[in-house]
Formats: sequence, C-alpha cells, structure tokens
Amino acid sequence: MNLPPKVTDRAYERLSEIGAAAQGQALRVAVEGGGCSGFQYEIKLDAAEDDDLVLEKDGERVLVDQVSLPFLAGAVIDFTEELIGARFTIENPNATSSCGCGTSFSM
Repeated sequence: MNLPPKVTDRAYERLSEIGAAAQGQALRVAVEGGGCSGFQYEIKLDAAEDDDLVLEKDGERVLVDQVSLPFLAGAVIDFTEELIGARFTIENPNATSSCGCGTSFSM
C-alpha cells in the first residue's frame, strides 16, 4: 500500500494567503514524463476532477491525480521562501536523483 503525500501546514497557509479556496481552486501536484531527469512535477492551481485524491485542511485543498499518485507516495509537499524566490516544493523519497531546479527527477 502506498502512503499518500503529506502536505505541510506552511503549504496550506500559502494556499490560504493566495486565496485559492476562495477562488474555487486547489493546488494540483502532478508528475509528467520529461524534464532533464526523466520526470517532472507540474504544480498549478486547478479544479478537482472526479478521480483525484483530495488532501484538505482548513478549507484549502491539494489534488493528486491517480496516475501521479504512485510517483508521489510518501512525498512531502511544502512551501519555501528563499532569496531566489518562493515556491511550492516536493521532497520525494521515491526519487533517486533530481536536477538542480528541483522540478525534475528520476526513479
């Protein structure tokens, strides 16, 4: 059995700050083929689909489609602020390597 991804409180707080739920949107985290390491993350605001896994806290939601779910088993979805910018990040225990930008990985 694959553990679903975990979403940090900071990620939910950021979704609240940008008003995602108030706009009828949720954070979609998906895995696609491509990128410099073989797979890449797609992170965007989106509406829920019928077969999505919905992770929710305080009215804010994070969506993961069924195809991406095995790639994100046990992952941690977070929001970080650094000198170079602020972004949602994914710490993925399934990734064997990743590129410097943090959006591409291999398994």
